[in-house]
Amino acid sequence: MNIIALTMIALGGIVYFSAYSIKAYERGVVFRFGVFQGLKQPGLRFILPFIDELIRIDQRIITMDIPPQDIITRDNVSIKVNAVLYFRVVDPGQAVLTVENYLYATSQIAQTTLRSVCGEADLDDLLSQRDQINHRVQEILDRQTDPWGIKVTSVEVKDIDLPQEMRRAMARQAEAERERRAKIIQAEGEFQAAEKLTAAASIMSKEGIALQLRYLETLKQISSENNSTILFPIPIEFMKAFSKS
Repeated sequence: MNIIALTMIALGGIVYFSAYSIKAYERGVVFRFGVFQGLKQPGLRFILPFIDELIRIDQRIITMDIPPQDIITRDNVSIKVNAVLYFRVVDPGQAVLTVENYLYATSQIAQTTLRSVCGEADLDDLLSQRDQINHRVQEILDRQTDPWGIKVTSVEVKDIDLPQEMRRAMARQAEAERERRAKIIQAEGEFQAAEKLTAAASIMSKEGIALQLRYLETLKQISSENNSTILFPIPIEFMKAFSKS
């Protein structure tokens, strides 16, 4: 009875140490005496207990926050930039064999790449061309992490923190730009009005009856406002004719 019990315990221990349940989004990297043996696919898998070692690698997309980085732009403005990185392991064997800790290594190279790319751009480009900055960082990271079996799918700059004096300067610049646009619009309106008045004066100078009708219309508008004094404009030609007589 004791032998049977010991046998059952031994078999249970062997099964416990040799059976692994690998999820659908995982792959198992197997080593035998430190030598890479291959990958285990999802499902219930067995290895040689005390001889083989299995490391699970998650192949889902990993979201990694890049902490704020102190950056000096090409036009010598000190800012802080943070971003978020999306990547996944496409080759679990390479991720385990070529780098000690692929998560830490990816985080560090993402920080240095973000500083490098943002430091090569002007502040205006960082604010107005963020998509290009994202694409540039993603392209460099994907090329550098490819030997590790990692695919960088996306990089998104989340926030650009500006100094207070720079924010005030940009606010003054924006206000001056709005005033400039308002003055341009007002000048364009006055220019168009002057063109219309010039055209109307040209027509009235050719048609005497049009000038008289405008004269009568002006008198009508003045009389409808309950004014105590009404001014009657007299044409200059009439005064010239009177002085000659």
